[in-house]
Amino acid sequence: MESPPSSFSTFRSYLRALAQTPSRFAHRAPSVSSSYEELSWVKSRSGSNMHNSLRWYDLIGLGIGGMVGAGVFVTTGRASRLYAVPAILISYAIAGLCALLSAFCYTEFAVHMPVAGGAFSYLRITFGEFAAFLTGANLIMEYVMSNAAVARGFTSYLSAAIGIPTAKWRFTAAALPKGFNEIDLLAVAVVLTVTLIICYSTRESSILNMILTTLHILFIIFVVLMGFWKGDWNNFTRPMNPNSPSGFFPYIGYDAVSTMAEEVSYPIKDIPIGVTGSVVIVTILYCLMAASMSMLLPYDMIDVEAPFAAAFSGRLEWVSKVIGVGASFGILTSLLVAMLGQARYMCVIGRSSVVPTWFARVHSKTSTPLNASAFLGIFTAAIALFTDLNILLNLISIGTLFVYYMVANAVIYRRYVVIGTTKPWPILSFLCLLTLTSLLFTLSWHFAPSGSSKSFLLGLCIGLATAITLIFRHTVPQVRKPEFWGVPFMPWLPPISIFMNIFLLGSLDGQSYVRFGFFSGLAVLVYVLYSVHASFDAEAEGFLGVKNGEMIRESSESEEDPNHKV
Repeated sequence: MESPPSSFSTFRSYLRALAQTPSRFAHRAPSVSSSYEELSWVKSRSGSNMHNSLRWYDLIGLGIGGMVGAGVFVTTGRASRLYAVPAILISYAIAGLCALLSAFCYTEFAVHMPVAGGAFSYLRITFGEFAAFLTGANLIMEYVMSNAAVARGFTSYLSAAIGIPTAKWRFTAAALPKGFNEIDLLAVAVVLTVTLIICYSTRESSILNMILTTLHILFIIFVVLMGFWKGDWNNFTRPMNPNSPSGFFPYIGYDAVSTMAEEVSYPIKDIPIGVTGSVVIVTILYCLMAASMSMLLPYDMIDVEAPFAAAFSGRLEWVSKVIGVGASFGILTSLLVAMLGQARYMCVIGRSSVVPTWFARVHSKTSTPLNASAFLGIFTAAIALFTDLNILLNLISIGTLFVYYMVANAVIYRRYVVIGTTKPWPILSFLCLLTLTSLLFTLSWHFAPSGSSKSFLLGLCIGLATAITLIFRHTVPQVRKPEFWGVPFMPWLPPISIFMNIFLLGSLDGQSYVRFGFFSGLAVLVYVLYSVHASFDAEAEGFLGVKNGEMIRESSESEEDPNHKV
């Protein structure tokens, strides 16, 4: 049978496709795939398979390596100095709880559908192609920006380790605007080196990560012990400058913690242990490091870019150099894990045809998504070359929290809706009311004047959110229960995750939202001009959403994938 003409075969074909954009958008944007599709013939579009060789201990190692390096050694100084100050200890504990709730939501999906697409795949089988693409685009942006930030942080800590000022590694390009004019060639070299490693083998990358992470944890233990030994408890409540706000809670801000999901040998057993275990361990390490940092210096004396190395500079120089070496190891592991993740996201997005399927190819010899790894590695290196750390960190936080918010909504929707069988409006109404209540709480927290009226508003919002959830629990029945592993205490934990993620989103500055809006708008433009037409062509060719001319039924999800081992 002859294939239908492509929307991109000629310029005239493309113009005809653009004229049909409204109808194609209405058809493709809400289209959902099934878990069976994602695990079988959509996955086969990559050609070769990725090896399922990782176990729970690999996931814990990857989780620790991915989260601790960037968060502790790059962002802790900025969070302590500018936002949470001594209360960063509590901030990290709250952020850890938020990450744990998000990890539960991720784990339910990952056990049910162990593919490399993460949140993109979860939303594609729940809310449809457009929501998945918008989230996937922000995920890729988050990965690229965070990896670029971490690479620039590597330059700062390596400088501290060998005693050469950071300014010596970078040079200023006067023709570029401020914030984009400090050229960092070392960061580029690090990103490209890690790209070559992850292109070679996932298993060997995991082994390298385990070695580096073990060394990194030893350095963390050393830093914590030195901080508690040489630190001063008075620094928790007393700044150096008497004009700075004092006390443990002079003002509040939070830094987000990221989680990741990987393809493993035995997903039902390994993913819950690996994801939850890594989040718990990382939260403990964050809190210990934050306490150590707060004891070493008053918060208004903390260095923003290399806080731990700078804290010992001038009094124990050898400790400063040791910390620089340890942080460099941690940052390398963070880069390694995150770049593994970003390539797999892009690979799965390529399978859906909303970006060129070239990205979906898995190399037959290395069993890695070589095309996606190389492209994103080069893209990350280009961003790391010139973009200031503060700009990158703002983009990271908002992208991560937006994705967590979407996945928490998705896990509720999927538990209570079977497409074609149940009406979605009660669940969508609940999610909208919960979001509005969370927004009201966040706005009241930040803008309502202090006093009894503010306390009343905050209490009212919490009461409304609780009442809404309680009514939902008793009036809307669950229509799908996970066969192997699910979020406990349903429907309470995902709504708490939604509430906390919206609250954390409210702590970000206005410029973060401007940049987030710009990237989201750019993603919508790409979807309208390219993605919707590419996926429409793929559907016509039988690659997406159809099988023998008919939509695959929801019941096909019950079919077991042979690679989904128990």
